[in-house]
Order: sequence, then C-alpha cells, then structure tokens
Amino acid sequence: MGETAVRTNLLGLTPAELEVFVVSLGEKPFRARQLLTWIYKRWVGDFEQMTDLGKEFRRRLAAVAEIRTPEIASEHTSGDGTRKWLLKAGEYSGRAQAIEAVFIPEVGRGTLCISSQVGCALDCSFCSTGAQGFNRNLETWEIVGQVWLASRILGVGPLGERAITNVVLMGMGEPLANYKNVLPALQLFMADHGFDISRRRVTLSTSGLVPQLYRLAQDTNVALAVSLHAPTDALRDTLVPINRRHPIQELLAACWHYLEAQNGRSITFEYVLLDGVNDQPEHARQLVALLKGRDAKVNLIPFNPFPGSDYKRSPAAVIAWFRDYLNGHDVTATVRRTRGDDIDAACGQLAGRVHDRTTVRLGSKVIQLAVEA
Repeated sequence: MGETAVRTNLLGLTPAELEVFVVSLGEKPFRARQLLTWIYKRWVGDFEQMTDLGKEFRRRLAAVAEIRTPEIASEHTSGDGTRKWLLKAGEYSGRAQAIEAVFIPEVGRGTLCISSQVGCALDCSFCSTGAQGFNRNLETWEIVGQVWLASRILGVGPLGERAITNVVLMGMGEPLANYKNVLPALQLFMADHGFDISRRRVTLSTSGLVPQLYRLAQDTNVALAVSLHAPTDALRDTLVPINRRHPIQELLAACWHYLEAQNGRSITFEYVLLDGVNDQPEHARQLVALLKGRDAKVNLIPFNPFPGSDYKRSPAAVIAWFRDYLNGHDVTATVRRTRGDDIDAACGQLAGRVHDRTTVRLGSKVIQLAVEA
C-alpha cells in the first residue's frame, strides 16, 4: 500500500512562490493571480468552485494542493462583541496544543489579533502567554490561516466592506523570534493580490529583539509597536527580561533606525500600567525624558489579571494622571480600552494551551533564546 502524497498548502505561499508552483504544474504564470483572487479576495477554499480555472487545472490542483487553516477547537464571544477562537496547533507528548486569535470590532474598523508562536520564550512577568512556556514557532500557513479563517467566518458588511480592516501580531508569541515564517505572512497581508491591507493597518508588536528589528527595516514596512513597559533598565530587566540582552538605549536606537529606513510616521510604545510598580510620577518623568521630541506614541494598557499573577491594575485615577502628564509634556499618550476580558481575550491574557517542551526562559538562568532566524 503506497504512502499518501503530501499536498502543498497554498495558504502562506507568497505571490512569487505561488507563481512558481503554478508554472511547475505546466500552467501560465497569470493563473497564480487568479488563484490569489479566489483565495484572498473571495476566501474560497474549494478548487472546484474556482470557475474561471480550467477543469483539468482544477483537477490537478485538487490532487496536489490544498487550502488548509488551523482547526477551531472552541469559540467564545464577549459581551462587548469581541470574539476569541482557540485553534488547534498539533500535539506534544500526546497532549493537545492550541493558540488563540481575537477579533475586536469597533466603529469603522475591525482588528484581528493573531499569534505567531505556540507559547512564548520571553517570559515577561506580567503576561499570561509567557507563563505558559514555549513549544514551537508557527508555520507561515498557520499565521496566515488565522486571518483567512476569521475573514471567511466574519465575511463582509452590508455595504461590502470587509470585517477585518486591521491585523496586529500581538497574540501569543514574539513575532521577531519567528522571523522566517512571520515575514512572508506580513508580505501576504499587504500584497495587492493577497489580503491587500495597508501597511499602516498591519502592526507587528515586539518586546525588542534588536538584530531582527534591523532586518525588518530592510525587508518590509509595517507599523511597529514596541513593548516597553518600563523607563529604566533596572525595572525593565525584571518586567521584560530580553532587556538584559538589549537594554533600552540599544532598543530605541533600533526603533529610530526603523523609522528612518522606512520613512515611518511614528512608533507606538506599549506600556502596561502595574499598580505601584511602573506607574509612579518618577516613571512618567523618566518616560518623557526617553521619548520627548521623538516620533513616538505611548499606548497605556491597564493590566489585565490572570491566575497566578501577583500584579494589580493601576487605579483609574492613576492611569488618567499618567496619560495627562505625558500629553502635557509633549509625549502623545492614549489609554487602551480593555476589551474581551470576560472571555480572557484582553491584552496579556492569551494563554491558549501550551505544553512546554523546553526550559528556555529569559527569566531563568538559561538565556539561550529560541530564535529561528
């Protein structure tokens, strides 16, 4: 009995890669553009429904290719309309793994927050994902598949507008630690024949892998959000352990280089406010000293608790004071509205289902980071 042939998953192939694949089947290159339209404009996953492709071509595609997304394990909808999908990500030692993707609807926009890894190795002390450990990097098709699957489920509005207008890599994992699979996903999100999302509406959030930031400045142009969370190295070493490798000034130098190389408008710095930890007046003054005069915005994030965490959310009055102080000293600051916390879908709460295969944690004595460059 012969082995079953492995089909090529077309999700995750860049336009150039899909063209090579189509030519390898004896077809003209323009067939790749037709396929891209069916896949990313109409969200069709059945080759037989792609009616402007020849019958013989459709038959060959069905034999050697597929359009496969991560499988949904469960779905939850918040009282505020936020939707969270738990997506299967294989097994480890016989136990099911899962990642999470979250859709946040707002007036005039719909944001999909997606994952890039099963777990995370960076071990930020206030993040539920980091507490789960790290298992593996997601493949490009698994990253792209989150957007494709959600797009197909959510569809379009009454005027034909698509539900998902913005994609943010702020879910489980550190995107720059999975560079080789994240980069082609970013390219597909922005490609004319892909999802065709404006570069200003595709945001990559990073804790600060400096070498990869410099590479990103050469390879693509997306909006950048940097998880800062502290204005001094001493404090950030505790909250964001990657800071021990790439201190704040080294990180900021990479950020300003990214803006210059990509002619960007500004960089968003994410700052989770933790009661009595990083929300004091001296922290606000130090943050102003770091960012004043730069093309920077600060997104203040009320801490979202999770089981086992010792941190508490800063009081509303403290959050408002912190925001007003920054704005009053020429550093643009906003407060992120908490969404989906009743289904554990808020910032910092995404935990999925991760069975840790490694002790790679920057918060431990082992500092060998799991980066596939």
